[in-house]
Formats: sequence, structure tokens, C-alpha cells
Amino acid sequence: MRKLRGNHLTKLAMALSLALPLAAVAQNPTPGTNAQRPAQSATDQSNAGAADTTKASRSDTKFMKEAAMGGMVEVELGRVAVQNAGSDQVKQFGQRMIDDHGKGNDELKALAQAEGVTLPTELDSKHAKEVQRMQKLSGADFDREYMKMMLEDHHKDIKAFEHEAQKGDDPEVKAFASKTLPTLRSHLSMVEQTRSALGASGGRHSDSATRPEPSTDTSGQTQR
Repeated sequence: MRKLRGNHLTKLAMALSLALPLAAVAQNPTPGTNAQRPAQSATDQSNAGAADTTKASRSDTKFMKEAAMGGMVEVELGRVAVQNAGSDQVKQFGQRMIDDHGKGNDELKALAQAEGVTLPTELDSKHAKEVQRMQKLSGADFDREYMKMMLEDHHKDIKAFEHEAQKGDDPEVKAFASKTLPTLRSHLSMVEQTRSALGASGGRHSDSATRPEPSTDTSGQTQR
């Protein structure tokens, strides 16, 4: 009987000696396992927060991206105008587009960065094709088509900027639209004056612009 009790106590002691180290391991996990999980979780949360840092609303974001694209187009077409235009007045207008829209583009970039909005950095295929088409024109043909395009573009731009200035969500974006509107209206006025000076009507030269100058014969009478 004593011998049986001795064997039982021996087995119990051995079981306890094995159980104690396992309990210690469970309370103190080894490095590289569960200890790293909180850090990984924090990193995941940080990445999740960085995935969406946009402050502007969807409509404000759309406005800024479209304004950036429009501004780049105006600058590129202005450069073509300086090179290809036949009229000095059209060349001067093209340079004005480079200066004003270039400045506006820089202001918009700073605003977009503060709002967490990524703007386009190059022309999309549609607008690139427009620039390429205009590069093939020169002289009076270019002047005619360019000023017609500028008339349409600035009417659309003014409408879009007025809408943003009145109904935009973000105060900073609304302020940018309001600040830019006087410049756009000034451009539109220049377009209308230039088209009038070119004798343009509906995007085409007037009869006086295309009709040959009358000549005078030796008898002093005017020929037409």
C-alpha cells in the first residue's frame, strides 16, 4: 500500500514539474509571436487612416481637378498662340493666358495639397488632341479657331467657377473660385474685343476680312 502511494506521489510530482514551465511560457510569450501583433495592428490602423486624407467633398474635388485640367489646356494653347497666331493681338492674348493661368495653376496646386486632393499633372487624351490640332493651324486660320475656342471655354469656365463660389462646400475652395472669377471675366472681355477686331462672327471671318481690296485703274475709277 505504501509502495502504491509512493508511486502515485512520484507521478504527481513529475506532472507538476512539467506543468509549471508550460504555465510560465503561456504567461510570457516569446518575442516575435504575439508580442508583435499590437505593433502590426497599430501600423495597419495608421495605413488605413492614410488611405483617405482628402478633406474636400466629392463635388469640390471634381471642381479642382477640372479646373486644373482647364488651366493646363489654356497654358498649352497660349504657347501655341504665341508661336502660330497671325495677329499680334491674338499673340498678346495667348501670352496673357500663359501668365494668368500659370499663376492660377500654382495657386490651385497649393490649395489641393492642403485639401489632400491629387490634381492631374498632364493633359488627358481629349485635350492633348485639341492642342495637337491647333498646332497644325497658323495665321488667320489659327486666329479664327483659337478665339472661337477661347470664347466657348471661358463661358463654361465662368459658369463652373460661379457655381463653386456660390454652392461649394469647402470655404477655401469657394474662396479660390471667387478670387479667380474676375480674371476669367477679364479674359472673356478680351476674347470678345479680339474677335471684334478680327472681324469674326460665329467663328468665321466677316466678308470684309476675306474680300480682296478694291484697286484703282489708270482712269481713276475704282474696280471691284
